[in-house]
Amino acid sequence: MTEILAHVDAYQKSMITVVKNVLSEGVELAETVFYPGGGGQPADSGLLKFDGGELNVIEVKRIGGQLIHLTNDNKLKVGQIVSGVIDWERRYQLMRTHTALHILCGVIWRDYGVQVTGGNMKPLEARMDFELDEISSGFVITVQRAIDIEVAKKREIAVKFLPREEAFKIPDLIRTKINLLPSNIEEVRIVEIVGLDTQADGGTHVSNTGEVGKIVIVGHESKGKGNKRLRIRVEDDN
Repeated sequence: MTEILAHVDAYQKSMITVVKNVLSEGVELAETVFYPGGGGQPADSGLLKFDGGELNVIEVKRIGGQLIHLTNDNKLKVGQIVSGVIDWERRYQLMRTHTALHILCGVIWRDYGVQVTGGNMKPLEARMDFELDEISSGFVITVQRAIDIEVAKKREIAVKFLPREEAFKIPDLIRTKINLLPSNIEEVRIVEIVGLDTQADGGTHVSNTGEVGKIVIVGHESKGKGNKRLRIRVEDDN
């Protein structure tokens, strides 16, 4: 099984590793800095460099239980040493965006006690749906003010791993209406915005809320009964 280094250190940009398996679509590596995607966060892209050339990594996905780095060609062999480098600008934008969604989710859970019904993101843009009966411009203004306060506090963001039984003793660990955590996961990765929010989460995040930058709620809409959407944009905090 490929060791996912991004789960431990989101700021690691490169690695040197060995090719474990070669498929027509790409390669399996012993370890990787490439985030494989999940929880609404897209997989990383970047480069694999080796003696004699380099390959573009288009994305990473699971194929037949293996974590495969999809490449633009297939020049590598099992046992070959490669170095991997992620597209850091894109990754960092996704880190800021993912943390922005956790701030949004944390504020709404704290202040309104409603669960998440869906969400998605791309670099510096995202949306999240909530189990709300109503939504209005006044609600958006109130949430925006609360988000601004949490960003300004520069709250620390901590990651830890807990055995499943211990993790689920944490109240409200799963914020989605449907528990998406596979039953075979024995160790749960916990992301905590200290003083605001604690969730089970596998994605990459920045080190504190101030690092996100400016979070702007750019739209809201109804997606049906008990399902309301907020759209956000993440900007540099000039």
